Amino acid sequence: MPELPEVEVVRAGLEHWVRGRTVDAVAVLHPRSVRRHAAGAEDFSMRLEKRTITGTRRRGKYLWLELDSGDALLAHLGMSGQLLVQPPDRDAERHQRVRIGLGPAEREVRFVDQRTFGHLMIDPLIDDARGTSTGVPSVIGHIAPDPLDPAFDDEAFSALLRRKRTEVKRALLDQSAISGVGNIYADEALWRARLHWARPTANLRRPQISGLLEHVRDVLREALAAGGTSFDSLYVNVNGESGYFERGLKAYGRHGSPCERCGTPIRREAFMNRSSYSCPRCQRAPRR
Repeated sequence: MPELPEVEVVRAGLEHWVRGRTVDAVAVLHPRSVRRHAAGAEDFSMRLEKRTITGTRRRGKYLWLELDSGDALLAHLGMSGQLLVQPPDRDAERHQRVRIGLGPAEREVRFVDQRTFGHLMIDPLIDDARGTSTGVPSVIGHIAPDPLDPAFDDEAFSALLRRKRTEVKRALLDQSAISGVGNIYADEALWRARLHWARPTANLRRPQISGLLEHVRDVLREALAAGGTSFDSLYVNVNGESGYFERGLKAYGRHGSPCERCGTPIRREAFMNRSSYSCPRCQRAPRR
């Protein structure tokens, strides 16, 4: 599933094409892609058509287009979702689900999703207690800022981790505590921090948490600079191009390969119905 770097690359690519443009046509080609829009495909199209896009934003793994109506076109890419910007006369992609025409750019945004786990919806931007718009769609108001967001509070996160009775990787994947970090970048940050994924958060010292956060930020920034991580053709930017951070991975997906620090083979372990990768020497497992 795309994580913060991949979603941010898509958001930045959309920004160039959509800001200031007016939606002149909407075609929902597969209703499952707007299933989270409770009022249905017709209402989705009606609330989007003739609206002007005033900007693009992201929180964690979600991105959205801000509309002049005070609503947002919210997108989650799921496992295989793509938001492509194409000329209207270009042949349709095989798994095209939603088409959004933009004027006067003579371009359209196409939501392509092979597995249909992703979704689009229209949702209002919420206000805070003082009535000031936070600019965040209401449906994702519970999601925490990501570690690259100026609003992220390092001290509050550190205190939260030390109160929790959980494993450090589970905490990194908890989108209500820290958003945008998924399996790939959690493993990479933990490798850099020399922490095993099962290390209890309550036992972490404040300097260890601060160091881990810096490693998380470094990994995310490096992945952003590389255009994200593409293991297959399913993740691409708005131009259909793949990212290349896979070449820089130190732990994730490297089972049996030597650790770049000590030479010990990287180990894969079962974790939450997926895999976790670590160095058994550099990242000592906690005693059970």
